[in-house]
Amino acid sequence: MHDSRIDQLARHLVRYSTQVRKGDRVMLDIFDAPNSIAIALIREVVKAGAAPVVKLHDTVVTRELMIHADAETYAMLAKNNLDLMKETDCYIAVRGSHNITETSDVPADKMKLVAEKMRPVINHRVNHTRWCVLRWPTPAMAQQANMSTEAFENFFFRVCLHDFKSLMPAMKALKKLMDKTNKVHIKGPGTDLRFSLKGLKAIPCGGDHNIPDGEVFTAPVRDSVEGHISYNTPSIYQGIAFDNVRLEFSKGKIIKATANNTKAINRILDSDAGARYIGEFAIALNNEIREPMRDILFDEKIGGSFHFTPGQAYEGITDNGNRSQVHWDLVSIQRPDYGGGEIWFDDKLIRKNGKFLPRELQKLN
Repeated sequence: MHDSRIDQLARHLVRYSTQVRKGDRVMLDIFDAPNSIAIALIREVVKAGAAPVVKLHDTVVTRELMIHADAETYAMLAKNNLDLMKETDCYIAVRGSHNITETSDVPADKMKLVAEKMRPVINHRVNHTRWCVLRWPTPAMAQQANMSTEAFENFFFRVCLHDFKSLMPAMKALKKLMDKTNKVHIKGPGTDLRFSLKGLKAIPCGGDHNIPDGEVFTAPVRDSVEGHISYNTPSIYQGIAFDNVRLEFSKGKIIKATANNTKAINRILDSDAGARYIGEFAIALNNEIREPMRDILFDEKIGGSFHFTPGQAYEGITDNGNRSQVHWDLVSIQRPDYGGGEIWFDDKLIRKNGKFLPRELQKLN
C-alpha cells in the first residue's frame, strides 16, 4: 500500500523548498532510496510544468569506484557532473543510507582526490541552483536513533512535514540580532570560544535548503576565532565515526584537534589550507529533534544546539572567504541534559541552557 506521506513530502520539496517553475530543469539525485519517492518527485515536477532529470546511486557501487579512483577519470566525471549542474535550475537530493560507514575504508588519498575533484560541482549547486537535500528513513537510521523502524518513520515524516514557515518570524528576529552583532562568546563544559561576526550577515533557514530544517547561520570573521570547543555530539565524516572532538584555535586557525580518532581528524583538517578555519556558525532551533543520531541533516537542527563548522564557507552574504574541500558540521548541544551552556552577543546573554532569553526570540523555545 502506498504511503500518502511520500506524496506530501514530494509536493513540499517541489512547491515550497525549491519553488519549481514552468520550464525549469530539475535534477533528482536519489541515493539508496526507494522508487516510490523518485516517482512521486517526478510526478510533482511534471505537474509544475518542469522537466525532471533523475540520477540513481548505490553507495556500495560508489565506494568501489572511489577505491579505484584516479585523477584523470574523476576530472572527467567532475566535468560531466558540472556541465549537467550548469544546465540545472533546481536540485533535490534524497539520500538514504543502508550503512553510514560504507566509505570508511576508502583510502585517505582516494577520498581526498574525490572530494577535491567534486567540490566545484557542489559549489555550483549551492550557489547557482534552487536546492534542497534530505535523508530517507531506513532501518539503519532507525537503529542509529535507537528507535523501531515504524517509530522512526513516523518521526521522520513528522519533522520533515513540519510547518517550517511558522518559525520564520522569530528566526528573522534572530537573524536581525546576529546581523548587528560584533562579538560572540560561547561558554559550556570544555568550551570557551570567542569570535567576531562583524560585517557578515545571517540567513534563516525554514525548509528551503534542508529538510528537516530550523537554524540561522552565518560565518565568523575568518581570523577572529580564539579559544577552544568540546563537541558533545557524535559525528560521521567521510564514513568515519568521531566522538569527543575538541578543537583549539589561535587567530582563527585550528592549532590542535583531538578526538577518539585523533589521527583521522587531523588528516581531514590537513586536506587543504582552509580546512583548519571555520566556514559556518549556526544556531539550531528545531525542538522536534532532541537527540543525536550521527546524521548531520538531523543533528545540526537539534533544539538547543549550535554548530561550528571547519572548512568551506557558503558564498554570498555569509561568506568569510574561507575555501576548502572540507565542510564538516560539528554540533554541540547546550541543554541542561547535555551539560548546559551560554551564548553571548556583545556581552549580552542571548541563550542559556538552550533557551533564548530576549522576548522576541522566546517563540523559538
